[in-house]
Parts: sequence; structure tokens; C-alpha cells
Amino acid sequence: MVQNMSRKLKPDFRKARLVYFSQEISAGYMIRGEIWLEKNGRLYMDSQRMYLLKLIDEFGSLAAAARTMGLGYNTAWLWVMAMNRLSPTPLVEKGPGGINGGYSALTYHGYQVIAEYNKLNHTLKNTINESQNTVFVTNSK
Repeated sequence: MVQNMSRKLKPDFRKARLVYFSQEISAGYMIRGEIWLEKNGRLYMDSQRMYLLKLIDEFGSLAAAARTMGLGYNTAWLWVMAMNRLSPTPLVEKGPGGINGGYSALTYHGYQVIAEYNKLNHTLKNTINESQNTVFVTNSK
């Protein structure tokens, strides 16, 4: 006999992210937005990477942050390496692993990037909220 085992569903960060920065402007129409920062055509920062940085700061561990997000360790490590490479100074520093395990910590510049990204998101949210009375869609036959 097969038992019906309930599986824990992974959180859908994309869905939550879009709802947070959206505003219905007219029946069926929504304004949505998200901040993506690129450097030389390469993704530097988005809400997922920002969330990873915040979790690294909270846990002091890249592995724990990746697990919390449902990311593979390699994916999280590649994101951190890309952010560090594209940044003028590293955002995350990592200590060697071993018997006691390693550590990951945000640098001073990492905290500055989080603060600036939060300011950009706040500005975007305010812009979307202010745009709610603007009608972009006209009835044309």
C-alpha cells in the first residue's frame, strides 16, 4: 500500500516579487516592475541576488543561504562570484571550510549595495503607486 506523503513546496520567489511591485491601473491591467542592474551586459543585481546577500548576512553561511532559497550551492556560489567580479570591490568574503566549516560575510561595500538597491526599489514602488491613476489603455475599435 502506497502512503500519500505530503511534499513541502518550494516558495515561488518570482511570484511574490512581482506582486509586491505591482499596481492594478484598470480592469485587467497591471503595472509591474523589478530592478535589474547590469554591468557590460551581465547581470549584477536583481531581487534574487539581493535576497541571497541578505540571507548570507543573516546566517553567515553561503550554504545555509542557498538552502533557504532552494538554490543549489554551486548556483549560489556562481552568483556571488559574478557579483564580486562585477563590483569595484567584493560584496562577500568567504573563509575556508574544513572541520569547523567555513563562513561567508558581507563586506562594507556589500552593505552599501544592499542599501542602494533598497532605495531604488522604494523609488520604483512609489512610482508604480503614483501611476495607478494613469490610464495607458484606450478603447479603439
